[in-house]
Amino acid sequence: GMKVSDFFQGSKGIEIGGPKIAFSFDVFGVRINITETIIISWAILIGLTLLVLFLTHNMKKKPEKKRQVIAEFLVETVDNLVKNTMGEKFKAFAPYIAALFASSIFGSLVSLTGLRSVTADYSTTLTWALMSFVMIQAAKIKSNGIGGYLKSFINPLNIISEVSTPVSMSFRHFGNIAGGMIISSLIYFALTGLSTAIGLAVPIFTVGIPAVLSLYFDLFSGFMQAFIFIMLTMCFIESASSEQ
Repeated sequence: GMKVSDFFQGSKGIEIGGPKIAFSFDVFGVRINITETIIISWAILIGLTLLVLFLTHNMKKKPEKKRQVIAEFLVETVDNLVKNTMGEKFKAFAPYIAALFASSIFGSLVSLTGLRSVTADYSTTLTWALMSFVMIQAAKIKSNGIGGYLKSFINPLNIISEVSTPVSMSFRHFGNIAGGMIISSLIYFALTGLSTAIGLAVPIFTVGIPAVLSLYFDLFSGFMQAFIFIMLTMCFIESASSEQ
């Protein structure tokens, strides 16, 4: 019979690993790995920077171009979200929240281009959670003073609750995106197996179904995790500032 090329045969095996290492180098005897996560993260960062420069280029007092209208809409939306969630006095946090949200959304949605989601790497979400954690601690010191801040740690439960904040935030985001990636791979593999089991040369079951699931896991879940992450960040910083 006619041989069907490997390209049309679907997934014959499952391989789920961490991000691939592009290259490594040693610094003072410590091995530094440059992974696909780092490369894709930088590409997203450059892409977002160029997008912002494009949207805000040649701005006028009265918007004339569509891109200025879009830019103003995005800024106002984030400003209002921060004001409604944290209060007027926290509006300086809006750029940070916007950067976090954009990095998270694009970091997850990059999988739609066939690249690996950077948020499916725990080091990405942990880094963001630690940045937010530092801001939470700074807000506590600002509102309670160094003395009041240190006094709160007399109770060991307070130390556990402080440490658990970045851990739970980062694991939630990472777990949802990495889990979605793994489930999508498993379903694609299972649908290939089902097609083969009933004697189909080309696994037609893999057409369409994984795409719909990918829309859920990548688009919906990616958006939800980004939104949950910024909402938690805002709530933690706001409550840390009002603690006495």
